[in-house]
Amino acid sequence: MQIYGLIGYPVKHSLSKKMQEAAFEKIGMPAEYRLIPVSPEELEDFLLRDKKVADVNGQLFSVKDLSGFNITIPHKVKAREILEKEFPFAQSSSVMEEVLYYVQLSGAVNTVKRSADKLEYRNTDALGFMESLKKGLNFSIQNKNILLIGCGGAGRAVIAALSWKQNKVKNIYITDINDEAINSAKGYFQGLGFSHLDNKLKFIPNKDIPDFIESCDLLVNATPCGMEENDPCVVDEKIIRRNLAVFDLIYNPKETKLLKIAREKGAAAVNGLGMLLYQGARAFEFWTGKKAPIEEMRAALNEGVKTL
Repeated sequence: MQIYGLIGYPVKHSLSKKMQEAAFEKIGMPAEYRLIPVSPEELEDFLLRDKKVADVNGQLFSVKDLSGFNITIPHKVKAREILEKEFPFAQSSSVMEEVLYYVQLSGAVNTVKRSADKLEYRNTDALGFMESLKKGLNFSIQNKNILLIGCGGAGRAVIAALSWKQNKVKNIYITDINDEAINSAKGYFQGLGFSHLDNKLKFIPNKDIPDFIESCDLLVNATPCGMEENDPCVVDEKIIRRNLAVFDLIYNPKETKLLKIAREKGAAAVNGLGMLLYQGARAFEFWTGKKAPIEEMRAALNEGVKTL
């Protein structure tokens, strides 16, 4: 029996277990997926020193017990720092340029595979976003202007996905509710040394959204605004229009105020459940080398959302 899992803090309400175990069952693979709450203080010892941590059912696991695992909040960035020092990409010439780019640009890792005493890692969030954008929203980013609200971890994965050189996006206008977050992200991306980003990434104050959104084809919300019932729409509803596609990374609730308003105005709009599905599918394929059973994984997620 192979064991996979999710580490984060907390992890109890994650839908990844339902999704991945549905995939294992469909292909007849004897495997389980465990939810393992690893505190920030335990993270480095868990990843590198075989520290055992109890899962939500009280059973102890270390990295050596796992064939692979996902990483969620708040560990994605710190895990990347820890893993890159111990297992640098430079040691492996087989790592694709695109895979390396997504890790470097996002600054985060969300999927790990154990091979003997080596840990290989990826950021499948970027891939999940792009696949959901294409299949869920039927949107092509080529030569398009995109407005992204949210410069945190999720937003940076979106920027990594959109800015990959083969995707040929025109402009990515980036803002946040918090001005400090904008400045931090701007400094981060400028410090990476990717020259092609200089002409693609445009950091703008939140108050200037109305001035830029008129020329944009897609609006992406990567902030938590909309998760709570009393949250306002992340932008003034007056600036949402029929020909502006909308992608809200939030999937609980299934319909935020942003999505509701967009659909009422006839705009194409999706939530983040597709991104969760496709990043999970890419993780499954990285671990197993087998094609992910997408429809079974989707059904498990849709069923799981009902319990949130």
